[in-house]
Amino acid sequence: MREKLDWLAKASPEAHASLARSFDDDERAEFKYHWEFFAREAQLPPEGAWRVWLIMAGRGFGKTRAGAEWVRRVAESSPFARIALVSASLAEARAVMVEGESGILACSPPDRMPVFEASLRRIVFPNGALAQLFSAADPESLRGPQHSHACRPSPKGVLS
Repeated sequence: MREKLDWLAKASPEAHASLARSFDDDERAEFKYHWEFFAREAQLPPEGAWRVWLIMAGRGFGKTRAGAEWVRRVAESSPFARIALVSASLAEARAVMVEGESGILACSPPDRMPVFEASLRRIVFPNGALAQLFSAADPESLRGPQHSHACRPSPKGVLS
C-alpha cells in the first residue's frame, strides 16, 4: 500500500488540487478518514506477521491516533475481532483512547461510527467487532474474555 501512495506524496500541489477537485462531495467527506494518506510511515503498522508493535516516541508524535486507526482498521476488517483496550485506568481509556481528540470515535467516519456503550465499557462497531476497555489496576478482569487483538499505552505513552 505504501508504494502505491508514493505518487501522491511526490505529486505537486497542482496535482493534489486537481485530485481534490475530481472528488464528489461524498468522496471528499470520506477522504479525510483514510489515515494511510496522511500518516507518517512510522505511524503505520509494520507489514507482515507481528505480535508486538512498539512505538517509542515523544509527545506529539501521534501515538494515540496511530493506535486508534489500527484498532479501527482491525475492527472494520473483521466482524469477529475482539479487541482489548488496556490503560492505567478506565477513566484514562475512555478519555484518551475512545473519546479523545485522536481517539477511536474521532477518527471514525460518520457512516461507520461505532457505538460506545460506556456502562458496558465497550465499543461496538457496525459490523459486529467489539473493543472492550480494561484497567491495568484490575489485571484479573482480563481473565476469561477471549481477545484477538490488544492495544495499550504504557505509562510513558508508548503504544504496544
